[in-house]
Formats: sequence, C-alpha cells, structure tokens
Amino acid sequence: MNESPCPVQKKCGGCEFSGVPYEKQLEQKQKALQALLSGFGRVEPILGMEDPYYYRGKVHRALAYNKGRILSGCYEAGSHRVVDQPECLLEDKKCQEIAADVVKLISDFKLKIYDEDTGYGLMRHILVRRGFATDEIMLVLVLSERMFPGKNNFLKVLQEAHPEITTIVQNVNPGHTSMVLGPQNATLFGPGFIRDSIGNLTFRISPSSFFQVNPKETEVLYRTAMDFAELSGKETVLDAYCGTGTIGLSAAAHAKSVVGVELNPEAVADARKNAADNHITNIAFTAEDAGQYMERQAASRILYGRPEEERFGRNASGDLVSARKGPYDVLFMDPPRTGATEKFIRSAAKLAPRRIVYISCGPDTLARDLSLFTKLHYKVEKIQPVDMFPFTSHAEVVVRLSLV
Repeated sequence: MNESPCPVQKKCGGCEFSGVPYEKQLEQKQKALQALLSGFGRVEPILGMEDPYYYRGKVHRALAYNKGRILSGCYEAGSHRVVDQPECLLEDKKCQEIAADVVKLISDFKLKIYDEDTGYGLMRHILVRRGFATDEIMLVLVLSERMFPGKNNFLKVLQEAHPEITTIVQNVNPGHTSMVLGPQNATLFGPGFIRDSIGNLTFRISPSSFFQVNPKETEVLYRTAMDFAELSGKETVLDAYCGTGTIGLSAAAHAKSVVGVELNPEAVADARKNAADNHITNIAFTAEDAGQYMERQAASRILYGRPEEERFGRNASGDLVSARKGPYDVLFMDPPRTGATEKFIRSAAKLAPRRIVYISCGPDTLARDLSLFTKLHYKVEKIQPVDMFPFTSHAEVVVRLSLV
C-alpha cells in the first residue's frame, strides 16, 4: 500500500499519521499511552490491525458550493469550510463510491446546496453506512426541509446505479446548526436501518444510532472487555452509555442479568430490538442520562448514604474493604471522549461493583477518571490499548478496575 501522505491531509486534519508506516504509528501511540497511563499500572502492547486501510464503515460528506461546483468532503480542521475529498484511505470503498455518485446526481438534478451563512438551499449532508458482516448499506440524505423535488426520479436513477443499497432515509435538519442529523427521519426505501454483526450477535443500526465505525477491530475490543469482566454467569451487570446495546448484549450470555442505560431514545429502541432479534431475555434497557441514572440509583439506597466506614469494613491491616454488596457486580462503562462526570464516578463508587470495565476513546480523560476511581477504593489491574483508528492519533483503551 502506498504510504505517501494524503493530498488533503493538512486541510482535513483527520489523519495525523498520514504517510507514516503503520508499525511506527503503533510505536508512537504506545509511547503516548504509556506516558499518560503507566502511573496506574503496566500498559500492555497495543493491539493493531492486520490491514489498517478502508476500515471505516461510515462515510460522511458535508456539502458546499463554490465557484460553480459542488464540494463534498469533511470540514477543514477548526472551521466549517468543506474540504473537497475525492478519496479517503480510511473509508470503505463502496460507501465512498455511493457518496460520489450521489453528489453527481445532485448536480444532474440541479438541487440547491445548503448555505450555512444564508440558511438557503436544500442538500446538506450525505451519510453512508455499511454492515461489513452483512453487506447491507444505508444511505441517509440530509435535507433542510421535507420537500424533495424530483425525489422519485432521483431514487430511481440511484437504485439503478447502486442496487446494493438496502435502505434509503431522508433526514430533515432545518436548524442553523453544526449538527449533521436533524430530528426527523423518513424512510424512502427499505426498512430504514441496516444490520451488522459482532461475534455471533447481530445489531440493528438506525441513522443516528451509535455503532463503532471499525467493526473488525470492535470484535477485538469487545473480546478484551469480556475477558476483563471475568463473568461466570451469576453476575448482575450494568452497561452504562450502552448505545445500541452492543456491550451489554455481548455480556448477557455470560451473566445472570444486564441493565443498559443510554440517553439516545432511538438507540435504546434499537437496543431492545437487538435483544429481541438475538433472542436475549435477561437484559433490560432504559432511556436516561447515565450520570443521572447512577446518581438516582446511589441516592435511592440508604445504606450507601451512610458514612464511608459503614459502607466499608476494615481488614486485619486496617484497610477499608467492601462490607456490603451493591446492586451490580460488574459495571461496563463506555463514555464519550469527554469521559465520565465526577458525579457518575462517585455514584458508581457508592454502588460498589466488584469490577469495572472502562472502555475509553479519550486517554486524556481516562487518566483523569482513573485518578478519581483510585481515590474511591478502586485499583487498576489491567490496561489494554486497541488501535481502532489507524492513521489518526486516537486509540481505544480497555481498563479493568477492582474494588479494594
């Protein structure tokens, strides 16, 4: 594979390691993670990919109009100027091909491109998602309004060119906002979702549902998380920030029961359908902010409102040890890049799960959160980085913490 830098790398800013051999990328990530996390314990060697190219199953194209032509690509780093992006070495080839043909169709049908400055125009974004295990493809057309001139002919031409598309959704985003998707979806073709698999489980993915963009390495990530949890089939498990239920459903086969908590109601709806589709009955989902859920759970249990010495006993050495069993044996937490809130962490410590498996996409905030956990009677036992995003500076990290 050609390791020359991407021609738009400086403007895009997405691939900090563009042109750097993959082995060198892994070395640099390992060094950076050790600098951040080695104070908590040994950082295991990062788990890389066999083939680090075209791994993203989700392609997003922002649209703009400049000097008589449509620009289609990502936003320039630190701005909302669209960088024309004919090809990306990280994104699935078929998704890129479909996105490019949609741009051509928009031009052929003379549909107006939305202008962020004036608020006029129709076409705002293109989103293409592919299930690597199923080969199902979803196209989302983001428009500024419900009216779609020439829609039937547009779809006919598109489907003739790409019969592999299994569903097409029109998303309406009328707001003057930097958010890609708006609140309304209308299914134009197919079921309105696609499916993909992780291990032996199948997951339903709707337009706004979170699903890892690198499905192949996600299997490595979740396998690591399950190994760290050491489930025996007797545990009560909490899956915080559960998204479409991928982690919780993976854990359900090895646990007594699982509760998943997620703020996005559409993702929760998908999670419940995923449970039904996979015939999993020992899991329940609730649509609620994970931090508020944890605070409410902690506050509702009187014993956890007692002084620390009553929640924890003393061993022969005089150290505090868990004296009471909380409602959850194992906590999985996969927060956004900003990490967990202090209230979430303190509430989690009050609930006193024996083990916490923290899956982080933000090592900086992970270090901050681990520092607080270690002050609240938790010990870091294992740290395993996984390279979910080759050619970028990002990496996921799985950490196991145990209650002292």
